[in-house]
Amino acid sequence: MSTAVMDTVRYSSDGQLLDIHRAAAAADAPTVLLWHGRGPAERDVLGALAAEVARLGATVIVPDWHPDAPDGGRPHLEASLRFTWDFVRDPAKVVLVGWSLGGRAAMATALRPDPPEGWRPAAVVGIAARYNQPEPLLGLPSPMAVCAAAPPLPIHLVHGTADRVCDFANAQEFQAVLAACGRPAPLTVLTTDHSGAVMAEYASELGRCRPAHSGSAHREGLRTARVIAEAAGLRTREDHQVSG
Repeated sequence: MSTAVMDTVRYSSDGQLLDIHRAAAAADAPTVLLWHGRGPAERDVLGALAAEVARLGATVIVPDWHPDAPDGGRPHLEASLRFTWDFVRDPAKVVLVGWSLGGRAAMATALRPDPPEGWRPAAVVGIAARYNQPEPLLGLPSPMAVCAAAPPLPIHLVHGTADRVCDFANAQEFQAVLAACGRPAPLTVLTTDHSGAVMAEYASELGRCRPAHSGSAHREGLRTARVIAEAAGLRTREDHQVSG
């Protein structure tokens, strides 16, 4: 697949930006909506991961949003959903993906008993997230609390064993809860930390994360990209270690 190209557009009433990564040759590619974590307006942190998923054949929409806003960023997440529904030919084929706080929001959105405007994603991928706490941004219960009652859909989990922000054991617990509900979900186990799971690294001089273009964070992030691509129905050549 040829190199991904990117468009940047304003998607919300208050002027928030999103990036659209897509492979130049993919006219009818599956679409992924990818939410970043707690840091405000950090779509750039996911740039390397999004570009790799696009290289594998998907169109990837990565919005800025502001968890630090008085409203917790809820209108931004909702606006990014509406933008994506309008952008694609078939909203039912969109894959929803989130990292960290965005991962919990994505999982809670996908599993909620009253889906927004009746919409559910084709699949959901949670990356380095915590699943046993309520989702305050969207006013939803924890994913663990609602997974038994939610309609079935493909669920994928990705987590690093060296994560010190969202404990790896929480992903294992959520996987076990899903299995007990008759909803087996593969857990891709990475040998990396919280940011490495999304092909990023913490830069102390910036006080924030940035994309990783080499080293272990890049290598493990490639595995995350393949999970997302496969959740979107794309075939990849490489295998990735999964649990369960």
